[in-house]
Amino acid sequence: MNKKNIHLNKFIAVIGLGKAGLPLAAVIANSGLTVIGIDVDKKRCDKINNGINPIPEEEGLDDLVKNFGGKTLVASTTYQDAEKCCFFIVIVPLFIDENNKPDFTILENAFRNIGKLLKKGDCIVLETTVPPGTTETIVKNWLEEESKLHVGEFYLAYSPERIMTGSSISRLKEFPKIIGGVDQISGKIAFETYKQFIGHLSLVSTARVAEFVKVIEGCYRYTNIALANELFKISEEINVDFYEARKYANHQYCDIHLPSTGVGGHCIPVYPWFLIKEMENRNKQDITTMLHSSHCVNDGMIDFWAQRIIDYCKNIEKPLMQVKICIKGISFRKGVKSVYRSRNLALAKLLKEKGLKVYVYDDLFTRDEIEKMNLTFSTPDIVDVVFDSFSLELTNQEIR
Repeated sequence: MNKKNIHLNKFIAVIGLGKAGLPLAAVIANSGLTVIGIDVDKKRCDKINNGINPIPEEEGLDDLVKNFGGKTLVASTTYQDAEKCCFFIVIVPLFIDENNKPDFTILENAFRNIGKLLKKGDCIVLETTVPPGTTETIVKNWLEEESKLHVGEFYLAYSPERIMTGSSISRLKEFPKIIGGVDQISGKIAFETYKQFIGHLSLVSTARVAEFVKVIEGCYRYTNIALANELFKISEEINVDFYEARKYANHQYCDIHLPSTGVGGHCIPVYPWFLIKEMENRNKQDITTMLHSSHCVNDGMIDFWAQRIIDYCKNIEKPLMQVKICIKGISFRKGVKSVYRSRNLALAKLLKEKGLKVYVYDDLFTRDEIEKMNLTFSTPDIVDVVFDSFSLELTNQEIR
């Protein structure tokens, strides 16, 4: 097998054109390669092929989709359209179920479909964040079962996405990225291809190391947010301005994070469960105490803020149940139009369950979108109390 055939292959398939996959596909197209993007959403594919960016909040993506969409960035719902590709990048969602266990359904479907197309010499890279060990075990098995080939006849690696929605393009261009293979040659082949469109790339020893790197980054952030939330509550009890203290506490050896209503989204609150569940499988629950405790702290913040809002409303010259409250911001993070595991949305629903007059406003969502969530829309200027879920500020509004 001539390894140069892969390095010089001009057709790369990107499986999954969501908030992580489409920016990556656009950056690859911008490097001079041709991208065949596969996604289940036909409307999304049609927009891309017509040069229309389906993720307008992603800075810099408009121009890339306009320039390459339907040309060297072609979107399709059909895997067979990627048959001529020799390099496949998979970046589809991995959710957790009601028991916080990974649900591999979407991932398995993607890899089994790729397996049906797989040829000798092809290389596949997974970018979805997964429990360490996933690529070398179940992913390899799915591909081998469908293709009737074995690793060595094809190549398999892992390179975690390390982007942030809203600034994905700049992160892909500037932020350090890693890649590791299930064997040495897979890592080298994947590394050489990625170097064509990723500026700061490091090859690590194995796919499992690369998987672990991404998961522990998320765990670091999650536990530090929990610490910030706990310190914030302590500062309230002892009458200290948390933000002033944080300003002077932070330096090169200390990075106290900001407090919050909790942690939402597809990433940070999910990754600790990968390690917690794996340790449960090994009967080693006692070594994930900090990760468990962090979940308790972060998930409990909506109760803290609900009580804070109620106490604030008691100062309004109205019966408590008549005070109009607006939760300003229900997405899981400011500037990201998603409410997946949003603690801000959970806070609004909790207050509603308590019988309070709760209204919702978020400049990323229309009135219809908010009402479809079984919530009541209002602009912040016509209520009594506004809670800004991103700045954690409570204000008493004048009724107009």
